[in-house]
Amino acid sequence: AAEAAIDTPDEYFQKVKSEYVARRNYVVEQLNSMEGVYCPKPSGAFYCIAQLPIDDSDTFCQWLLEKFNHNGQTVMLAPATGFYSKPELGRKEVRIAYVLNLEDLKHAMDCLREALLIYPGRIVENPREAVSQ
Repeated sequence: AAEAAIDTPDEYFQKVKSEYVARRNYVVEQLNSMEGVYCPKPSGAFYCIAQLPIDDSDTFCQWLLEKFNHNGQTVMLAPATGFYSKPELGRKEVRIAYVLNLEDLKHAMDCLREALLIYPGRIVENPREAVSQ
């Protein structure tokens, strides 16, 4: 892989980087436009952690896969509870990878927006205040 990277033109890496920056910016912008959602902009990853207005991220992610669809589609998220060493952390957070192409990410964000409107365990609060506490 290292040998192939040496022979790969710089333009390729710039194109890939630009695509991921566009994906990241789109996903973070869309998330932060959703009521009750807070997502800081990551600086060096291909995923973000978003705080959602939900009761429990494990339950929400399971609900998305088992009971929700929007236009015949759903979205798969990772509960953030598995990314913390303390079990009480990440209960209202999910990890979202922006590895899909931009068109698919648009569908995913639309689907998530609709899911958050009808999720039975939705909690309305100001997440920016909760983060700063």
